[in-house]
Amino acid sequence: MTGKIKKVAVLGSGVMGSGIAAHLANIGIPTLLLDIVPRELTSAEEKKGLTLEDKAVRNRLAAESIQKLKKQKPAPLAKKENIDLIEAGNMEDDMKRLSEVDWVIEVVVENLEIKQKVFAQVDEYRNEGTIISSNTSGISIEAMAEGRSEDFRRHFLGTHFFNPPRYLKLLEVIPTKDTSKEVFDYMVKFGEDVLGKGVVEAKDTPNFIANRIGTYGLLVTVREMLNRGFSVGEVDSVTGPAIGRPKSATFRTLDVVGLDTFLHVAKNVYDQVEGEEKEVFDPPAFMNEMAEKGWLGSKSGQGFYYKKKGEKGSEILELDFETMEYVPRKKLKAPSVQQSKQAKSKQDKLKALVYADDRAGELVWNILKPVLLYSAEKYAEVAENIRDVDLAMKWGFGWEHGPFETWDAIGLEKSVQRMEEEGETVPAWIKEMLDKGFTSFYKGYDGYYHNGEYATAEINEKVINIKQVKEESGVITKNAGASLIDIGDDIALLEFTSPNNSIGLDVLQMISKSIDEVDKNYRGLVINNQGKNFCVGANLMMILMEAQDFNWPELDLVVRQFQNAMAKIRYSSKPVVTAPFGMSLGGGTEICLPSASIQASMETYMGLVEVGVGLIPGGGGNKELYLRQIESLPEGAHIDLQAVANQVFETIAMAKVSTSAQEAEQHGFIRPQDGISINGDHLLHDAKQKALHLANAGYQAPKRKKIPVVGETGYAAMVLGAKQMELSGYISEHDMKIADKLAFTIAGGRVPKGTEVDEQYLLDIEREAFLSLLGEPKTQQRMSHMLTKGKPLRN
Repeated sequence: MTGKIKKVAVLGSGVMGSGIAAHLANIGIPTLLLDIVPRELTSAEEKKGLTLEDKAVRNRLAAESIQKLKKQKPAPLAKKENIDLIEAGNMEDDMKRLSEVDWVIEVVVENLEIKQKVFAQVDEYRNEGTIISSNTSGISIEAMAEGRSEDFRRHFLGTHFFNPPRYLKLLEVIPTKDTSKEVFDYMVKFGEDVLGKGVVEAKDTPNFIANRIGTYGLLVTVREMLNRGFSVGEVDSVTGPAIGRPKSATFRTLDVVGLDTFLHVAKNVYDQVEGEEKEVFDPPAFMNEMAEKGWLGSKSGQGFYYKKKGEKGSEILELDFETMEYVPRKKLKAPSVQQSKQAKSKQDKLKALVYADDRAGELVWNILKPVLLYSAEKYAEVAENIRDVDLAMKWGFGWEHGPFETWDAIGLEKSVQRMEEEGETVPAWIKEMLDKGFTSFYKGYDGYYHNGEYATAEINEKVINIKQVKEESGVITKNAGASLIDIGDDIALLEFTSPNNSIGLDVLQMISKSIDEVDKNYRGLVINNQGKNFCVGANLMMILMEAQDFNWPELDLVVRQFQNAMAKIRYSSKPVVTAPFGMSLGGGTEICLPSASIQASMETYMGLVEVGVGLIPGGGGNKELYLRQIESLPEGAHIDLQAVANQVFETIAMAKVSTSAQEAEQHGFIRPQDGISINGDHLLHDAKQKALHLANAGYQAPKRKKIPVVGETGYAAMVLGAKQMELSGYISEHDMKIADKLAFTIAGGRVPKGTEVDEQYLLDIEREAFLSLLGEPKTQQRMSHMLTKGKPLRN
């Protein structure tokens, strides 16, 4: 096919439709959001004298949904301004405007007859070649296209997003027998490269892949709870991270999803299957009773859990499904739970529970076993291969391992033997697989069992697996905190490997050593890793322990080394590209700011948050953020130094953290010329390409120059603002002390306004302020509280 998707229409403005529109707006695609025309006026509309013929009334449903996007949590919009790319309309007046768009997404009520009527209108107004898709969670894609034109059917397919569309990675693409292969291939690539999704091909079956297996697994867990007498809390205490599932485990997940949504999805399968499978998809009576009572979960304020406020604060209670009353939450206590926590590898953690001879082991085995068998029985019905099943469960339900990866983790031969001893029927294809000598579903990084042999997965060329690169190419050099790796094309990668990717002396030494190596032998350096977060900041525990031991010379040396390492990043003769993602806080942001360029994942949460533990940035972050603001101004423009200083002061003093890379740009952490990767799996590839581009363009390191500061009068202005907040009760006395040190640092000390100072002067002021605050008892209390409680202390 020719052309590309430049504008989209979304039909249906409910939670899912408006969420998809927001995701499209986040990536810069103008979107027309249409809904039905209201049949009655609201009281507010009557007071304004409006009629049912007024455009504001006719577009009301879509317009209201767009406005709700501003208040929803988690935020559907990467930045609030993206809302301007969404236009409200209605499905009577504006269907003719479908001729303006390249893709029409249907997200109306889950009713086949209604969807067919909508598609008849779409077929009337669309241009030939326009792609049409349905976001249905389970209605037959084939049935929806019945009676439509040949061109419609060739360009029609299912595109099932998961809620919330901005955050959940999975996109199931479902072709029909008439869908053009060219259209299907284009949507897969568009889904990965533009929408930033993990795309799997699903077959046109009830609930497709993830919802089919995920719903089955949740209902099997509920059945086990009822049969074995476990409580809601006991089940959740071992069905979360302990078995590679999200922290929300089973019942908290149901509360987040919404019981009404879950029951609808379960009924969709129930109505279309037979026998034992049908029985599983028939929810127990108490869940239907919860729905009747309106106990739907988070959206209604109570579900399987209920947050109750008491004299001692809030308490989370769990539902006793026998009495339908809320009782104190319980946790399942068993020897295997503790053994699992102590195990080192993820496989050993899982095995400790699966094969344990106690209540926890019994529960985990009895819920995993049927899910593994069901996945094996149904995979060919719902997907093209086992790999797509695993990816769907990881991307759609947040499982750490898909069912077949889980099976490999617990040992395929051992678990199959146990299943057969317990009278279970193992699918014939798995028995044949074992008879042929294949004892695992996966081989290496891209091999998976398929049709009697290991097939090679087709992996997007933009996906670089650091672990695989290290195993195949080795490392250039490493220490306990970081590794330097050759990722090809004369580009090196600095990967942090410390706990939580925190910054300690080992990491600082590797930064310095890596830049020296790259200056001599490579064209550029990328700083990135594939952990949970890019970097959560400095090693707080190490800093606190040194401070409590009054080891000030050592701490002064550490801060100097941090500042020197950041200076080496800034003045490296070869381009250094940082590629942050997830939490990139404190020192993580300080590493990014001096780099030649940043290539950030869309979901990057940046901020200089040191004030939360009673400190200010110590690795040059104050100077770098201030310098960025000045450098971002148009050349020759008048520089209002006080305005720049005030903005930097506010950003750091309020510990502002971006909720996306786009918002990080608004806060000044990312520049317009930096890059944002929509697909996090492509981040390292994109950063490498950026480093190559800079090198090919003849990159030259910036020259050291004097920096103009606001000096003593600017310092006084910033302190005055903070003092007013203290007098109003918004900040504490210790907050005021931190603000004073921060203002002094940003202002450049007691010099006249407009004085030009060198960088080292500012770094010396910063280091002195950092160390003096570190010696404060209240700062040490804040640091200790953060380490033990995981949240800030106000003192």
